[in-house]
Amino acid sequence: MKNYLLTLLVLAMMPALAQNEKDAEKLLESVINKTASYSNFKAQLAYTMVNAEMNIDEKKTGVIYVQGDSYRIEMEGQEIISDGKTVWTYLPDSKEVMVSEVLETEESFSPTKILTQYNDDYDARFDADSKYKNANLKVINLKASEGKNFDRISVTVNLEKLSLESFSMYDKDGNVFTYQIVLLEPNLNLSANTFVFNVKDYPGVDVVDMR
Repeated sequence: MKNYLLTLLVLAMMPALAQNEKDAEKLLESVINKTASYSNFKAQLAYTMVNAEMNIDEKKTGVIYVQGDSYRIEMEGQEIISDGKTVWTYLPDSKEVMVSEVLETEESFSPTKILTQYNDDYDARFDADSKYKNANLKVINLKASEGKNFDRISVTVNLEKLSLESFSMYDKDGNVFTYQIVLLEPNLNLSANTFVFNVKDYPGVDVVDMR
């Protein structure tokens, strides 16, 4: 009898779960489309990397510029610049820049690319346990399919503004990478060299070409 009632309960919940997933995907798609509509944007970021088992709690702040496949990240202790084909990782303290080719990986820094990629490869559902004073903030959990570096992604969006507020990525080693968008400014007049590392602008820099 108990098994019969449990089966009925599961069957009754299935339409609600399907609707939850459909609504979450629809909201995520709306956020993607709005963000992708910008010609470019600049975002102030607060970054944390936590691993409870290894007692790691790293915090940084910085800024990211995104234009199509190009991006520029200025974080404490490093700058990462890409024109969509090449990546320059500059370490000011050691005056060294590492040059590599762009790889299509899950560790993409662009929020637009992150959302676009995971919307296809992950199952999206609202997190009913997440509560905020601002009722417009909704948390969407993205559960990974097999073969992904991250088990799941947690995305916080503003329902009214259709904006990305933050996202957390959980990998298989217990690391949690969280990016909180403090301020986003779209459609800026960015200079042509924003997404290129010009060695002449960094006298004495040591170039390590890893291509």
